[in-house]
Amino acid sequence: MQTFVVLLLGVSLGYKIGLASIGLYLFEGILGLPVFSNSPEKGIGLVYFTGPTMGYLIGFLTAGYLASKISIKDNFLIILAKLILATSTIYILGLLWLGTLIGWDKPIIALGATPFLLAETFKVLLLALVTKQILKIRNII
Repeated sequence: MQTFVVLLLGVSLGYKIGLASIGLYLFEGILGLPVFSNSPEKGIGLVYFTGPTMGYLIGFLTAGYLASKISIKDNFLIILAKLILATSTIYILGLLWLGTLIGWDKPIIALGATPFLLAETFKVLLLALVTKQILKIRNII
């Protein structure tokens, strides 16, 4: 659910607080707090951060920013398209880093994207369905 929360932070908090929250999460992980998935089993701190998932983690920042650009005036299809674009940046940066780290001769997409696409589709659809309500609440507060 990390990618869902990243997008939710962007939509609900806007780009300044959303990016600050995501950045704080990354900073906590780099400092060694066990906030990353599978840590401390697969390492902690900077060692974990610079591992195979670093591109995805950095992609959280771009995704949060792009999700924050969704407007209450956008219709469902535009919201869905913007969320797909935001999520795609996570995977693009993640796959670029994964390929650089383990080698481009490996099945990068099969390892770093395919296993997650069905769940990602569900999460993006779910968030697209509730985004208007989130933005209405955000504008009230």
